[in-house]
Amino acid sequence: MMNISLTGRAIELTDPIKEYLQNAIASLSKFNLDIISAQAVCAKRSIGKKQGVSVEFTINLAGKNTVVIKQSDDDMYAAIDIAIERAQKALRRMHDKLSDHHHESMNDAKSESADVKAAAEAQEDEVIPVELESYKPREVADVLDELKTGEKQFEIFLDNDGKTRVLYKRNDGRFGLY
Repeated sequence: MMNISLTGRAIELTDPIKEYLQNAIASLSKFNLDIISAQAVCAKRSIGKKQGVSVEFTINLAGKNTVVIKQSDDDMYAAIDIAIERAQKALRRMHDKLSDHHHESMNDAKSESADVKAAAEAQEDEVIPVELESYKPREVADVLDELKTGEKQFEIFLDNDGKTRVLYKRNDGRFGLY
């Protein structure tokens, strides 16, 4: 339970005003932030001939910054309402930052996007090593006969000079040799 302190400076806080302030401050507990204490200071202000009131809320949160809201108005209740709305907005932002488990900074999002993109590119360019079945030199004619009769599209082999060669089926039905 939070500690609530109500103070009036150059103004008397009547019981209805005290009750209104306490209810307003109690509404801040809905954000489930650990509020240690809340202080409301109501003061009479006068600038020249203009009279009014100012309300200042100081809300102390465990492990976080203190929230201070100052509001002036001609009417006490209006000043309290506006100040409480501002305090609720500030606490809602704090609550959303803490409870949003999917919140990421832009740098995190960019690095994750880059990681996904790099993984996709790596998958597209993935080279699967294939071991040659035979390391002894072979004749091009023998490999050509195997390619014609088999299901393979190409064959990699060593020729009689020890060079690595590739014999492949072309789209026009003929064969190519690298």
